[in-house]
Amino acid sequence: MSLISRELSNSEVVKNVKSPDLLAGEVTDLLCFSHLRWNFVYQRPQHLLSRASQYGRVWFIEEPIYSNESRLEIRPISETLTVVVPFLKHGTNHEEAIRQQRAAIDQLLAQYEIRDFIAWYYTPMALSFSDHLTPRLTVYDCMDELSAFLGAPKSLLDKEKALLNRADLVFTGGMSLYEAKKTRHANVFAFPSSIDYRHFEPARHSLPAPSDLSEISGPRIGFWCH
Repeated sequence: MSLISRELSNSEVVKNVKSPDLLAGEVTDLLCFSHLRWNFVYQRPQHLLSRASQYGRVWFIEEPIYSNESRLEIRPISETLTVVVPFLKHGTNHEEAIRQQRAAIDQLLAQYEIRDFIAWYYTPMALSFSDHLTPRLTVYDCMDELSAFLGAPKSLLDKEKALLNRADLVFTGGMSLYEAKKTRHANVFAFPSSIDYRHFEPARHSLPAPSDLSEISGPRIGFWCH
């Protein structure tokens, strides 16, 4: 899995993480635990994990959806990138939901013979059903201070503490997050979010005007936000 072993193999990041045995052989899979849906907004997780999928299989595991049946949806995005969504029945209590999600992860690993993998966390809450896993490397990519969000679970801070104890690498999506986390782990690195250069770079060159703008005379000023 090149996201760690190729891109960073000559940097101080990997040297400071674990013994050289960590990078022996090829890591074949990456399991990402996310609080965001893949189809929500194309942002940091999609930017990073779509690139990681060029070098190995990436499994993007979303939070459960409550419905009239229990099942595990496995939805391919590409040959090496798959979205995994647990569906739980309405009324499932918390303990049973954790048990079913744990079973779903075990099912995924067995069905697709996932044995040598990286665990990549965007949400510490996923530890509730994944703390039995034995990844080659554990990464906490902290893109938001989730505990500050409205309705954040009371156990979130405890889960984050546990994740920081397990993680080999911690990335932060901005400098303020880095300042908040840098004393809580030995390998915290500021990794600010950026733009998708390949997506926006063509706009620096002459492009045909979109049909809905072609009849509007210039100069034109545009604004886009999400």
